[in-house]
Amino acid sequence: MRLVIEQDYAAMSAWAAEHVIKRINEFGPTADRPFVIGLPTGSTPIGMYQELAKACQAGRISFKNVITVNMDEYVGLEPSHPESYHYFMKSNFFDHIDIDPKNTHLLNGLAENTTAECQAYEEMIQSLGGIDLFIGGIGSDGHIAFNEPGSSLASRTREVRLMPETIRDNSR
Repeated sequence: MRLVIEQDYAAMSAWAAEHVIKRINEFGPTADRPFVIGLPTGSTPIGMYQELAKACQAGRISFKNVITVNMDEYVGLEPSHPESYHYFMKSNFFDHIDIDPKNTHLLNGLAENTTAECQAYEEMIQSLGGIDLFIGGIGSDGHIAFNEPGSSLASRTREVRLMPETIRDNSR
């Protein structure tokens, strides 16, 4: 893990976007060898997503051979629901870059069997060869990707009960 401290939100967003651009461009993804990136949701990465979209539109980066894997989704929400992370990612990032929608992966919040959905998600990540770069978000209570404080660092994709502070932080 790397901790970078910037003077403000705009500088942090720009730094994060430049880091993503550098890593993807250095990797040189192709259709046969895509770059796999883990992405967060919430308010913190929006500035980074805006900077990445500008860079894509300017031709500095392409997401054509990038595969995204998102960290979380709410159980019970349709992908089109404004509070779902499918909706969040589409409206804040995917709609503004040149990514193939089949290369964007989010958990199915409507899965009848969440345990099986989580296992299938883990298997999909493994089939991709893992994640080349993971951008994490940390909640005010220290949660990372809805892994509430006290969660094992070795934990994998699973359904969790959110703490009241996490629910407050994520309510829009």
